[in-house]
Amino acid sequence: MKKLFFALLSVLLFISCKDDPKKDHLAEENQDSVSLAPVSDEMMETAIIYEANIRQYSPEGTFDAFTKDIPQLKELGVKIIWLMPIHPISMKNRKATGGKDVADIEDPEERKKYLGSYYSISDYTAVNEEHGNMEDFDELVETAHENGMYVILDWVANHTGWDHQWLEDHPDWYTQNEKGEPIDPINPDTGESWGWTDVADLNFDNQELRKQMIQDMIFWVKEHDIDGYRADAAHSVPTDFWETAADSLKKYKPVFMLAEAESPKDLFYNAFDMGYNWEGHHVMNEIAQGKKTAKDWDNYMKKIDTTFQDDDFLMNFITNHDENSWAGTVKERMGDASEAMLAMSYTIPGMPLIYSGQEYDMDKRLKFFEKDTIPKQKGKVYPVLEKLGELKVSNPALNGGKNAASYTDVTSSQDDKILAFKREKNGEELYYIANMSENPVSFTIDLEGNFRDYMNQSEMKISADKSIEFGPWEYKILLGTEE
Repeated sequence: MKKLFFALLSVLLFISCKDDPKKDHLAEENQDSVSLAPVSDEMMETAIIYEANIRQYSPEGTFDAFTKDIPQLKELGVKIIWLMPIHPISMKNRKATGGKDVADIEDPEERKKYLGSYYSISDYTAVNEEHGNMEDFDELVETAHENGMYVILDWVANHTGWDHQWLEDHPDWYTQNEKGEPIDPINPDTGESWGWTDVADLNFDNQELRKQMIQDMIFWVKEHDIDGYRADAAHSVPTDFWETAADSLKKYKPVFMLAEAESPKDLFYNAFDMGYNWEGHHVMNEIAQGKKTAKDWDNYMKKIDTTFQDDDFLMNFITNHDENSWAGTVKERMGDASEAMLAMSYTIPGMPLIYSGQEYDMDKRLKFFEKDTIPKQKGKVYPVLEKLGELKVSNPALNGGKNAASYTDVTSSQDDKILAFKREKNGEELYYIANMSENPVSFTIDLEGNFRDYMNQSEMKISADKSIEFGPWEYKILLGTEE
């Protein structure tokens, strides 16, 4: 195991360094490189999160194939790796592409290609053998830690697959119909099934279920050194369960908790560190599609000011596994506005997300129920992510966590088309200015000074009385001022 290797290496370095001061420094550097500070609020300020779809990340679809690339993620400034569910997937009621059930497919060879939903879990304390074994998983976590990254698991608490042993041993842990039969999850607004027929709904009124669920979560933190969880459909599970779970986990080590939700009552206080910026994402999509304007974004940010507490923060994204597979690729949804929206997701308050394949200009919807693979050729997006990542992790003006940099709207003569705002912290200032329309725009802006255009590494002088011309979806990230 790698831990044993590094322990032996440290001893050898210590012995060999006794008579060589230069090697003393080398030994200290090596020690720093394999240690990882506990999860902290400070880390969250500059973090970038990467969603890893292990099944689709490589042709092999294995832990090992992803582990090899972890060091490369440092080029993008990644600090947190979120692994989509890595557990075994139920066979019973397994879904196939096109809304079909695997059981309805007559051809046995055709049936084999459908691997089911990641979110139909048959065992919370095991890994899907398609990805490798537990030792392979442990090596992934160790490699991430050695490279200064934290690992969180996707935790599906709302339901299990129909093969889970709990259905046989503890049927009372599940929501039941009038006949006493477990059922799939129900939409509380309509009283009808969500259509998630490959999973059985868990009943969190049962205290024994809660205790076992938390024990299974502790297992991964205590035995496999993971650093937290992304809670799937967090709003569908009682908040007090998440609060108890988070408190129990933190008895073993500090953890990072991400909720797939954005309502304050579901997110913060004692349960989660960060939630989803779903509403902001949808506003971005609609601006890109000409359905909303830059003014709508300003209104959204004013709403955020009155809805959330000062230390609440959200995950910003232009794609993720749900959006890519079901709503469309970045290009499908955002078209020529894609890069401006990507840059915006890094410069607004919060933590930016990169989804597997996004860094390689992925322009296809990944299959959800069967094997697929992402491209691995660096194109236009990768260097943009490198630049944005470098800025995010180094400039306090982009701090986005519980002690985020300030966000101030900057007015222009074309507020319905030009989005402009200022971020500031610790004496550092940054401006984002973008034409949020498909047509060229001439405008003046309430800003004076000499600035550095960060993305183009050029100088730009702005005067409040001088007109500026931006092309369709053109944006600038401007740094500092020179007197």
